[in-house]
Amino acid sequence: MRKLYFLAVLILFFAAVDADARVKVKGRGAAINFDPAGLPAQYQASFETMSRKCTKCHTMERTVIAIQTGRAPVTGQTFDKQSIRAYGIKMLRKPNSDLTKKEIKDIVMLLNFIMDENSR
Repeated sequence: MRKLYFLAVLILFFAAVDADARVKVKGRGAAINFDPAGLPAQYQASFETMSRKCTKCHTMERTVIAIQTGRAPVTGQTFDKQSIRAYGIKMLRKPNSDLTKKEIKDIVMLLNFIMDENSR
């Protein structure tokens, strides 16, 4: 029963994503992603790396929801610049992430930019 309650709350949480976010996104559900056309040229390579490597283990839906709501969708914890850095370090340590320190740094900078744009 507890699992069913958690699942219902989780589904409700995903359905209640703020649609007025400043960051442009495309797609819906598991196919949702940031719109690369709205990103400056300096972040295009980081976006490609993030889209290619981060989706090996999870969809971009997690990241988009975290940016839009300010909460990590799985844990419900605050998602801010400090937690973006912490998640970057965590992903770097994962054995199958295939991410370098430079790629993580670039992705963290990209997510910080998107976070700033979203807060405008």
